[in-house]
Amino acid sequence: MNATKPQLAAFPKAYMDQLTLTGEMTLSQWFDICADLKVDGTELYCGFKELHDPKNWPTIKKQAADRGLPIPMLCCSPDFTHPDPGFRRQEVENEKRMIDMAAGLGAKFCRVLSGQRRPEISREDGIRYAAECIQACIPHAAQLGVKLIIENHYKDNYWAYPEFAQKMDIFCDLIARISSPHFGVNYDPSNTFLAGEDPLELLRRVKHRVLTMHASDRYLTEGTIEDLRREETDAVGYAKRLRHGVIGQGLNNYDAIFTELKSVNFTSWISIEDGVDGVEQLHQSVAFLRKKMAQYW
Repeated sequence: MNATKPQLAAFPKAYMDQLTLTGEMTLSQWFDICADLKVDGTELYCGFKELHDPKNWPTIKKQAADRGLPIPMLCCSPDFTHPDPGFRRQEVENEKRMIDMAAGLGAKFCRVLSGQRRPEISREDGIRYAAECIQACIPHAAQLGVKLIIENHYKDNYWAYPEFAQKMDIFCDLIARISSPHFGVNYDPSNTFLAGEDPLELLRRVKHRVLTMHASDRYLTEGTIEDLRREETDAVGYAKRLRHGVIGQGLNNYDAIFTELKSVNFTSWISIEDGVDGVEQLHQSVAFLRKKMAQYW
């Protein structure tokens, strides 16, 4: 990795079901798309069918490497906010296996989350449960040379409830409880809109702990951010007013975002988590990000 500027990866957001549930698409096909996009690497999701068997990991790593694509990031969704201690212990063990997967694929970053925002879990209990579970995973990650990255997330594709730490104040309180060189933030500006909050305010609060970034963009199909905040707070399901779009054509201010990241000497991976309307959208997003990143690094 070039240590002087960030590098650009892509995540198969448009192909989650085909890679995770149906097997209609192979990772080799996704790597071909990435090679055509001319990105620097690719982020994967731990639930992809081909990743279930550890014996496949060296082959998948080689398939990507043969196309000049490292796999820097592994996207995982541990659920650490369940009220049952036994469930949480099992989630910690599951996340350790995902850390093994990350290391097996050559990834240096493995995502963690807080867990689902179950109605019966209090603010304090949720933060405590999540912090304890993440801290339980850190020694294993450190041993394998992997850093855990917590995302200001909205909701895993296959969860019933949104993210417990979706709101900025809870997210910041949670990360403040975990101090380790093997733990940091995966910043996603678009997810902040889904919380009805300001992505730049969040970035200013956490920028010194940002290790990686998800790049995407959103636009309002109708109404205002205030409408979104009023309608989506505590709602189960995806926001109806907010849609994916070409990066650089939505609500996010990438000049302001990159100014903040540059101010803390950010030189890590930026992974495109978009392209839900097809490969052409991904090409446009890559072109925008390449041009914009070159202005700042």
